[in-house]
Amino acid sequence: MNHVDFWIWAISIAVIVGFFFFDFYSHVRHAHVPSMKEAGFWSVFYIVLSFGFMFLVAWQWDWAHAGDFITGYFTEKALSVDNLFVFLLIMMSFKVPKLAQQKVLLIGIAIALVLRTVFIIAGAWVLDAWAWVFYLFGAWLLYIGVKQFIDSFDDSDPEMPGWVRHVKRFVPASDHYNDDKWTIVENGKKVFTPLVIVVVALGFTDLLFALDSIPAIFGITQEPYLVFMANALALLGLRQLYFLLDGLLSRLKYLDLGLAFILTFIGVKLVFHAMHVNEVPFINGGEPILWVPEIPTWFSLVYIFGVLLIAIIASLIYSKYNSSDDDAPAVEASADETSSSN
Repeated sequence: MNHVDFWIWAISIAVIVGFFFFDFYSHVRHAHVPSMKEAGFWSVFYIVLSFGFMFLVAWQWDWAHAGDFITGYFTEKALSVDNLFVFLLIMMSFKVPKLAQQKVLLIGIAIALVLRTVFIIAGAWVLDAWAWVFYLFGAWLLYIGVKQFIDSFDDSDPEMPGWVRHVKRFVPASDHYNDDKWTIVENGKKVFTPLVIVVVALGFTDLLFALDSIPAIFGITQEPYLVFMANALALLGLRQLYFLLDGLLSRLKYLDLGLAFILTFIGVKLVFHAMHVNEVPFINGGEPILWVPEIPTWFSLVYIFGVLLIAIIASLIYSKYNSSDDDAPAVEASADETSSSN
């Protein structure tokens, strides 16, 4: 697509798929609960891999595209961390055994990447055909950013998406687990365990999150290849990040607020870009509005990284001086209530 040859796409997709198979056969196939050391090592590995890809893009392309990639990667990584809150709720609500959590996370993430790839291809085609869609993407991100800003001041316990509990109606399964296996024998019949429902819930929950993250990264770069690789590399390390941050997620109090500022910023950036390439007849007579500035990549990177850094530091300071252990169990309590309502 656009500037990237088909063989580069093919090799990149093969490498990403290879990493998923490597993850499965080296970590997930033999069920275990990953240690902090294991989760930390592989989280750092995938981050280093992403920076390595950035240098590869700079070498083969230029630093402008490399900057677009790493900015998009940071944005997707930050939004992925926010997704982990809901993943945690789903895991707890369905009482998924720790032993099986790696498997459902990896397969759920693989489903999410496939669905996101469809979104990316469709988004790239739409943006290439109709430049005015940038206005829609920008308006949507501004709405989501403002909504997230307002919601970030709500101190009530997070809730699992209501639609998840209805998945059981369409995916019949037992109420009992069989370690990390997909089936169990009940009354002489082989039936699915709840793991099947959890995988579907994780995959489609991430698909809903993609409604925010895909427009956001298209606000940084319109190159489909870079959008795909930023998403793929961000998702690859998500399983390890889940276990690394398992006990810390509820302490990132200001992450939502930081993401609100990031999404709003990218919304403004998209609207500015839409005005710069304007073709809408009733806006400036269908002519580009050239006095509107194009926000450079370096500023986007500094802004996004700076906001994330401030949000994390502020969260850690807040957690240190308000270290009531109520925060961590809050998510668990909420999940238990959701489970009992099912």
